[in-house]
Amino acid sequence: MEEAGATTGEASDPQSETTEITITVKFSGRSIPVTLSPDATIEDLKSLLQPLTNVLPRGQKLIFKGKGLHQGDGPILKEAQSVPRRVGNANRIMNEKTQVRVDKNRLERWKATGVVALSECNLKAIPDEVWACGPSARVLDLSNNSVRDVPAQVGCLSSIQKLFLNANAIMDESINWEALTSLKYLLVLSVNQNDLTTLPSALGALTSLKQLHVANNKLTSLPIEIGLLTQLEVLKVNNNRISIIPTCIGDCNSLIEVDLSSNLLSELPETFGNLHDLKALYLSNNGLKSLPSTLFKMCLQLSTLDLHNTQVTMDLLRQFEGWESFDQRRRLKHQKQLDFRVVGSAEFDEGADKN
Repeated sequence: MEEAGATTGEASDPQSETTEITITVKFSGRSIPVTLSPDATIEDLKSLLQPLTNVLPRGQKLIFKGKGLHQGDGPILKEAQSVPRRVGNANRIMNEKTQVRVDKNRLERWKATGVVALSECNLKAIPDEVWACGPSARVLDLSNNSVRDVPAQVGCLSSIQKLFLNANAIMDESINWEALTSLKYLLVLSVNQNDLTTLPSALGALTSLKQLHVANNKLTSLPIEIGLLTQLEVLKVNNNRISIIPTCIGDCNSLIEVDLSSNLLSELPETFGNLHDLKALYLSNNGLKSLPSTLFKMCLQLSTLDLHNTQVTMDLLRQFEGWESFDQRRRLKHQKQLDFRVVGSAEFDEGADKN
């Protein structure tokens, strides 16, 4: 559990006109000044500390003068209870001032580190301050929120390399793909567990992309422009409704790992044999009856193949040219133990039907 010690603090005279207190929180060897209202609670303080420390409120342990401060405690300053609370515009201005100050600290930290970490923040929209990072941002993580829209402003993050949008409420029409595909330095795009039914042809403009994660959506196909992603090394589109893979997949000749498991595939294009750097291929839970004829012959790096719950038989596998070499690589990699949930047996089993 992360600990933050609220060891020093400066408070204004409750009878003065000042309506703020500044608390210095020591965390991981650094001091973080936090400005808030005198009647702010421990819960308020923890909420303000989350974006500054990347520690969720429930994981924060605040200690002041050797005493733990707990979520249900009252106002941070007991004297604040006797101070008349300002109402109307005064309170609104004070709250806005406090929020601006905290946001400014957060924005400065984002710019300094290049990492914008906003996962699990109960967001329904991307905060405007994210766009203020501009070219300073290298990583943006918005996973596990309720974000619906990825607006045109995403194009402001011109130096972004990794974009994580997993587990949100993103739909086809809510992504501004034109802006997204203008990110020429993007290496990792992850939009797992959303409500996408299609990927646009504009995807082919992301020519620097090395990893594409679109698992657990509702995709029915992949665009032919995916063949333009010649730098792509990892493609994960498992748990969708894809029934056909375009032949241009063979143009993605940098692919090392491909996960097509849990889709509606009945066959794979022969061009899979062009993926000479392919090391791992996951095909479980599909209706496959065969494999590309040159898969073992041409994909000489392949050592991991998952065929569980398909109709591919062992007899068929043994007929493929290059099968023996693949089997040797697989056994060497797994040291004669199976990596497909069948551990401790020296007998080959990729999930294929043995009959």
